[in-house]
Amino acid sequence: METVSVNQFRSNIKSFVEQAANDHVPLKVTRRSGGDFVVISAEDWEREQETLYVLQN
Repeated sequence: METVSVNQFRSNIKSFVEQAANDHVPLKVTRRSGGDFVVISAEDWEREQETLYVLQN
């Protein structure tokens, strides 16, 4: 998983979002104050949710 700062993400948001959506590679975005977050495609998110649901049952 690639990691970028929130400033890098802000400056290149379009290319990072397209990369996550098209290549299905999550992107970790770090912030100085903590509270990092991950950008993934909606398709990948839905797949992960389905997997979690199946594993819970």
